[in-house]
Amino acid sequence: MDFSRKAVCADGFDFVAGIKIKTADELKLMRSSCAVAAVVLEEIGAFIRPGLTTMQVDEFAAEQIKRHGGKSAFLGYRKYPRHVCLSVNEEVVHGLGGGRELHFGDIISVDVGVSYRGFIGDNARTFAVGGCGVAAQRLLDVTEQALYLGIAAARPENRVTDISRAVQDFVEGNGFSVVREFVGHGVGRVMHEEPQVPNFVDRKMNDRLHTGMTIAIEPMVNAGQPGVKILKDGWTVVTQDGSLSAHFEHTVLVTDGEPEILTWPAAKLSKLKVA
Repeated sequence: MDFSRKAVCADGFDFVAGIKIKTADELKLMRSSCAVAAVVLEEIGAFIRPGLTTMQVDEFAAEQIKRHGGKSAFLGYRKYPRHVCLSVNEEVVHGLGGGRELHFGDIISVDVGVSYRGFIGDNARTFAVGGCGVAAQRLLDVTEQALYLGIAAARPENRVTDISRAVQDFVEGNGFSVVREFVGHGVGRVMHEEPQVPNFVDRKMNDRLHTGMTIAIEPMVNAGQPGVKILKDGWTVVTQDGSLSAHFEHTVLVTDGEPEILTWPAAKLSKLKVA
């Protein structure tokens, strides 16, 4: 679940001050929470199909989180009323499960946060509902690849701007735009820890990376212009121009060597995928 930059100044967003370096014991627990979040996201992806409503998807997500012994990290967070975030087509993030029916060719961003054994695992992916058009698939491909390029830059002694630059340069080089109002973040015992991790270069958010940091890197990419707005429900963020938007996210551990993707699905072989 991304972090709103505007909320920091205007609304006093409950953001834990200070970068948290995780101990070996804490990382054992966090790997467990991230594994649950990854499994639940995979299960939701397999469940999604044309004809379902987004509320049915949210209810299924709640069942799976409970089955694995976790709790939704989103439900009740700043009064968020659903178990996961489900954002369809022009919806960018924070979409609420409801009566909207999924149709063949739609794309849906699924953002899953799980609290388990005292830590939070946070990951997201945008799925095609039964399949999608070439333009939509290209948006998904570019956004996902931008995520892995950002992850590859998450190395000790690099800075947050190295992640931001990797994402922004790739996205904009492919003709898309990155959302400015919402950014990635540190994650651990609480949902939002420092540092903030934007998908665009911002010198004000330029912390140095250190071994033991755990961060949620999450490109939010629009097919059109970067502008977004929030709907009357107070949560759902949509593109201002009605263009499609995609969102991919992993929780990542900064190590002495290659970054470790804590939310990498167990069924997949590699933990770092960079073309």
